[in-house]
Amino acid sequence: MKLLELKKQLQETGKFMMEYDLAWGNSGNISAKTEDNSFLITASGTYLGDLDAEDFAQCSLGVSGGSSFGPKPSKEVPMHQAIYETRPEIGAVLHASPLYSTLIASSKHDIPAGWFVEGMYYLEKIERVPYAHPGSIELGELVREKAKNANILLLENHGVLVYDTSIREAKMALQTLEMACRMYIISRSSGIALQELPENVIQSFLHDSGYKPRRKWEN
Repeated sequence: MKLLELKKQLQETGKFMMEYDLAWGNSGNISAKTEDNSFLITASGTYLGDLDAEDFAQCSLGVSGGSSFGPKPSKEVPMHQAIYETRPEIGAVLHASPLYSTLIASSKHDIPAGWFVEGMYYLEKIERVPYAHPGSIELGELVREKAKNANILLLENHGVLVYDTSIREAKMALQTLEMACRMYIISRSSGIALQELPENVIQSFLHDSGYKPRRKWEN
């Protein structure tokens, strides 16, 4: 995909995240992999709801610190770089702090995948990442370790990290995560118990339903 088209898709993604309360203020950063062993990431201090074509830095993969071209990249480069280098099939990474997902990330509660169809597909594997300062090498290495076993990461007391094979799939995963976290919190406050589908039903859906081809994660 040409860089201009990739930037356009990221611009639309930033607007989508703001429109659906998946990001706020100038928090959050998004990226997409290019065809030349690099990735585009939002520049430092940018507002996701109003991104220009000049609001992206291009960072190299396989280079310590992800040497960049263009404006100063988001300080969260270590997280994005760790995912692309660990999971070569990943095409996009979204980092944000949506209200309900961040509430769960800041607690010790877990979100089951088996409440509804989209959850079974998009929330298939969720892991927690212990707190480390945003932008730190330590956080990048913690993400690198967990990325091998999940497609969604809850960053404790920080936010969430969602990544998938394309920008479109990553957007849907982020929105599904926020919906599931909202359902969980509302159900607890209202006293409505949510019923999780049995594991054998979840696995049957993932492998046999024909809803969508099952994504091939390493683990």
